[in-house]
Amino acid sequence: MPSTKKLSRSKLVKKLDAIFSQYIRLKNSVNEAATCFTCGKVDHWKKLQNGHFQSRKHYSTRWDEINCQVQCSGCNVFKYGEQYKFSVNLDAKYGQGTAEGLSIKAQQITKFSNFELEEMIKHYKSFVDSM
Repeated sequence: MPSTKKLSRSKLVKKLDAIFSQYIRLKNSVNEAATCFTCGKVDHWKKLQNGHFQSRKHYSTRWDEINCQVQCSGCNVFKYGEQYKFSVNLDAKYGQGTAEGLSIKAQQITKFSNFELEEMIKHYKSFVDSM
């Protein structure tokens, strides 16, 4: 019989982060290769990361598909996300004002219920499983 134990909020967030990261990297890959959004480095999607323009601490943009792009660890970790290059590339790809809009959205307080987190996990897992 399957366990009906509910995951804690922190475990749900961690699980959603993991599946969403896979989704972002897979969605932006071709033949399993993806390109860093800020420096252009090409590598296997599993060796790259899900970079955030606005920090993950902002729940309103944490799982926003435009706020999150593929990044190499050099840009994402060692160069602190290359936020300026990230903003320029966001505006180039999605239209002028995109970066500013995400900056404003990040300041909005958003609280997801555990149910909403579970639904997002299912949603992104279905995409990852189909890729």
